[in-house]
Amino acid sequence: MRGGLRLAGLTLIFAPFMAAQTGPQILTFRSSVDGSGQPYAIYIPRAFDAARRYPLVVSLHAEESDHRLNLRQVLGVASRMGEMNPADMHYAPAVPDLDYIVMCPLARGTMGYEGVAEQDVYDALADVERRYPIDRDRVYLTGISMGGGGALRLALTRPDVWAAAAPLCAMEEPGTEEALGNALNLPIRLYHGEQDPIVPAQSSRTLQRKLLDLGAPAEYIEYPGVRHNVWDFAYRNGAVFEWFAKFRRNPFPRRVRFTTSSYRYSAAYWLRIDGLTPGTAASIDARQSGSNTVQVETHNVDAFVLAPGHALAAVMIDGTVLTVKTAGPVSFQTMSDGHWHWRADKATPRMPDKGPGMEGPIAAAFAGPHIYVYGSLQARTDQELAERRQEAETAAEWNGRWRLALTQTVKADTELTAEEIASANLILFGTAATNALIARFAPEMPMALNPGAADYGLVFIAPERSRYVVVSSGLPWWTGAEEAARGGDPLQPRQLRILSTLGDYILFRGSLGHVVAEGRFDRWWRLPAEAAAKMAASGTITIRTIPQ
Repeated sequence: MRGGLRLAGLTLIFAPFMAAQTGPQILTFRSSVDGSGQPYAIYIPRAFDAARRYPLVVSLHAEESDHRLNLRQVLGVASRMGEMNPADMHYAPAVPDLDYIVMCPLARGTMGYEGVAEQDVYDALADVERRYPIDRDRVYLTGISMGGGGALRLALTRPDVWAAAAPLCAMEEPGTEEALGNALNLPIRLYHGEQDPIVPAQSSRTLQRKLLDLGAPAEYIEYPGVRHNVWDFAYRNGAVFEWFAKFRRNPFPRRVRFTTSSYRYSAAYWLRIDGLTPGTAASIDARQSGSNTVQVETHNVDAFVLAPGHALAAVMIDGTVLTVKTAGPVSFQTMSDGHWHWRADKATPRMPDKGPGMEGPIAAAFAGPHIYVYGSLQARTDQELAERRQEAETAAEWNGRWRLALTQTVKADTELTAEEIASANLILFGTAATNALIARFAPEMPMALNPGAADYGLVFIAPERSRYVVVSSGLPWWTGAEEAARGGDPLQPRQLRILSTLGDYILFRGSLGHVVAEGRFDRWWRLPAEAAAKMAASGTITIRTIPQ
């Protein structure tokens, strides 16, 4: 769309996008997580025309790689013997002349594509769309190894963002299985080397079979004799771009099937789930029947919205037909008048009900802006205060084998500003006796570790207005993690990997190998009765009844 201004008889035309530097280059976006400047590599076609809409390919790099090298790989540029730094964009050899924009985010480096890194992908995507004319119906996703697993996960959790996805030698990520049916309208092509010693080819073979069994359009290409470097073949001569060119996103497919266990991923195409229990898989299968009727089957769904792009006259939900009279979005929720039934009515969550942006689990607090806060109350010596700070710094230390482009903030409870307290997720260490912020929030917290429970560790997440508070009392959450073998993504930083295995709360004795109780709060942030009984029996926890 163009805008015009008449001035002295002349019409000045303003294009929404200006002429751009072409070829491979590095740009920076401002992170919505920590405000830092984060880089991504991008390729702009040589004949770039700001008046056109361009297809965009988003490519996710492998472990121990970066955005620069990944751009070369996806463009099919092989490294040559003798190159000092094949990832240096200043010395990039000639690349093929593609009619695509290609973007490769750093996403903090090697930490998988969840949490902060996932948000970086979408922040970078938004930055590209702000700078360049992108055709939203031709946005494609690919990735290598760690990036292949990330591409698969991002494709399945938000299938309506992408026109097609091409994961290469994909490392399987936890939680992928339940979302496979979401690819019903998303073409996926898997690539693998037959002799891959890092990610066995069998994983992609099995994945394709599962997708096909669910009716998803899944293809698979396996290269005989090829090891982990499948990108040298899949990206050669622009082959993956030729495959992408076959597809455009359909914003209004006739049938939408979507499964999620989180409000973070609650929408696909023309439907949105407005009521679910976080941590429990909720699914909806909606089919357009005729010109103004939709048939819906639900499981563990309490409220949803339909917006199929045309007027509806009737909706059949789990066998019950409801008449509707609106050309816009239609909301439905379950109601109980002696028995449960559906009715056309918008869901209205009450605080502190779990809902979008406020649902846990513990790791969710670390995916957004957050501050690590140690207590300064009753510190008898400078050494004791230093030890408290060290515990918070250990929690914030996400660098391990790989250095991450990540900014972490550690402060004492007395150092935070009012703005920081109000806006950032707070990771609080200690108890109400040692941390002023824990004492401040204590009346609204669901539980507390009793004084003297030195051999126990308690960690939980709780809502505090518009952000999270995580309380870590007693032994820190990483105590005995190796012996407990809790799993998690091995590419994630150690502290984050442990957190990703936790629900909303955990109480353990001595180490994570001896858990007293753990799990998810219910949808009203209440502790389940069984867990409450186990905690109470330990004699170490005070459980509070939170007003509803």
